[in-house]
Amino acid sequence: MAAGTLYTYPDNFRAAKALIAAQYAKANVTVDPNFVLGESNKSSDFLKKFPSGKVPAFEASNGLCLQDSNAIAYYLANEQLRGKGDCDKAQVLQWIGFAESDVLPSSCAWIFPILGIIKPVAANTQEVTQALQRAKEDLKQALSILNSHLLTRTYLVGERITLADVVVFCNLLYAYKYAMDPDYRKPFVNVNRWFVTLANQQEFKAVVGEVELCSKQAQVNSCQAGAGDCKKKNKQPAAKKEKETKKEEEEEKDAADEILAAEPASKNPFDSMPKGTFVMDDFKKSYSNEDESVSIPYFWEKFDPENYSVWYCEYKYPEELSKVFMSCNLITGMFQRLDKMRKQAFASVCLFGEDNNSSISGVWVWRGHELAFPLSPDWQIDYESYDWKKLDPKDPETKKLVQQYLSWNGTDKAGRKFNQGKIFK
Repeated sequence: MAAGTLYTYPDNFRAAKALIAAQYAKANVTVDPNFVLGESNKSSDFLKKFPSGKVPAFEASNGLCLQDSNAIAYYLANEQLRGKGDCDKAQVLQWIGFAESDVLPSSCAWIFPILGIIKPVAANTQEVTQALQRAKEDLKQALSILNSHLLTRTYLVGERITLADVVVFCNLLYAYKYAMDPDYRKPFVNVNRWFVTLANQQEFKAVVGEVELCSKQAQVNSCQAGAGDCKKKNKQPAAKKEKETKKEEEEEKDAADEILAAEPASKNPFDSMPKGTFVMDDFKKSYSNEDESVSIPYFWEKFDPENYSVWYCEYKYPEELSKVFMSCNLITGMFQRLDKMRKQAFASVCLFGEDNNSSISGVWVWRGHELAFPLSPDWQIDYESYDWKKLDPKDPETKKLVQQYLSWNGTDKAGRKFNQGKIFK
């Protein structure tokens, strides 16, 4: 039986994964009662064991030190939670990956501004609204995938609860409590049934208590003002009353750093490049609202080859692609984690083929002539899994390629037919 000490702040949904796993496995886990976020995790002793300083962190009785919440939960889990047999284990890992790449980014982008964990950094109200709307739509897409999967299943993997259920549940917890009102969650009957089933298990209740589903969608910063459902239910340290000391503000930021940075740590490299004559937003509006027969000629009419470049990407490992929906999740996850480069970049990335016989490739446009991703630590997401080729905008073949990917048709190099596409804008 695993045993040790968990370091975390109260009501940390990431720590809940480990504590729920410990409930099922009867693991002897003690939550350090003296842990103070912003102090304890910045001490020299703590950093020697956990160099990133992030929590939850776990020190096992045998001296093993772990920081990743999913790794901690896996260590504390029993055989049933981890999956019996290679097939179940692989599926558990698949859904954990889905929870981190598809559920968590959009959920946090929506929930964290509501809880006051991060302050909206967009330049104006319209941009804040657009960012929140995009997060809501991205989360709907993830919920749709879950809903389809759970149509004929009680749990995500097999006939009993596994870590797949625990991790997805915890990553959705705040969304169900503070944002997903009855109208929003209405289409996802199967997910709702699954979530409530888990919430009523004694092992879950022992950690997260009674879960009240959101009855009215909270607005950004409303919890800090004491409005709506969040007023009486929100116990997250970062969502308390307005902070009165610098120390508390620092603690708030540390909580947000678990998943998202409260402020961009580095400058946007695009800002130092010449703006040129191409207005990316105008093209995006044209592409979103007009037929490709209009928007694609508009693109070439307005494109500024001196200050912008066109690139082709191709996923390096097509032999590893299995289910189509999983392959599409790779694209969506990359897009979500590259949110900070949206303003001056655009892409259409497509999946060709079918289950167990597919490929991923696409075209990108961004400001400047270098491969953009290495220019910022914020952008170094998944790009190394792709081969990149800069295209000549004057070459007729480039125009054919752009036409194909923006129109979502044709085949890949191996003759696989277009299946579906994703737009980064």
